[in-house]
Amino acid sequence: MGVVGALVRFGEYIGTIRYLPMDQGLAPCEALLRRHRIALDPQETSWEVGRLVLAPRFRSGPDSLKRFLFLTLVDLLEEDPVDKLFASCTPLLSRLYRRFGFSVLVKDASQDAQGSYSLIQGQVPEVLRALAASREERAQVERLLAGRERIEALPC
Repeated sequence: MGVVGALVRFGEYIGTIRYLPMDQGLAPCEALLRRHRIALDPQETSWEVGRLVLAPRFRSGPDSLKRFLFLTLVDLLEEDPVDKLFASCTPLLSRLYRRFGFSVLVKDASQDAQGSYSLIQGQVPEVLRALAASREERAQVERLLAGRERIEALPC
């Protein structure tokens, strides 16, 4: 099951985002992985992040996007295990996402009439640490990651 989130600020909807689990035939990035003969790691739980839309007045810089990604990813992690994130975006946005802990997996993964798109990926710990904007958020990230590691280390 996917997750769609909306960010509301002072009663105004300012953005939406969608997270889809990978390896279930739901996420568009799965087709890009197949096309480029890249297999998902069966030991990792991967999700696609997409359909990210911010209201025009909140697109002035990376800070709104960074905050929105942080809040929605923390919310997702409180409900579902996620090890790795995938997304497709323009080359310009891929440079921005590198600042948020992502790396380019395939530079020209697809093309359409609007241009080319890169396939990007990010390990959740690195992405969360890059998105955390304050000492309190960094502490929250480390507590969240420590909790995940303890849960994963427990014998079945």
